Amino acid sequence: MFVKKVLALVFAGLVGLGAPAVFAADAAVKTVAAVHQEKAELAGKSVQVEGKVAKVNNGIMGRNFVHVRDGSGDQNSNNLIVTSKDTAAVGDQVVVTGLVKLDRDFGSGYTYPLLVEEASISVKK
Repeated sequence: MFVKKVLALVFAGLVGLGAPAVFAADAAVKTVAAVHQEKAELAGKSVQVEGKVAKVNNGIMGRNFVHVRDGSGDQNSNNLIVTSKDTAAVGDQVVVTGLVKLDRDFGSGYTYPLLVEEASISVKK
């Protein structure tokens, strides 16, 4: 398990050579499904996920809501909603790094059991 994490971190560092600002030193590299599965342990911690943008809602409550999928998970755990000042287009391959937040209630019926907030979003070229 430890070796897999080290290899994932090394690989993530190699992939991100062109965008070092995206990689926070304390961010754990996770799949979308793993963030859902480990959300209680990850609450308040920085995570990094790579995936494809499935949906974008820009300029809502002063932030952009970007839905990221990486092919992991089932119907209940295959979509990660990221909030950021950054944005991307549907279909873009991205690397996101942000803080895991649980049970966010923005009022007016907008509640989210899981978000990755204050994220940086880097589009892979």
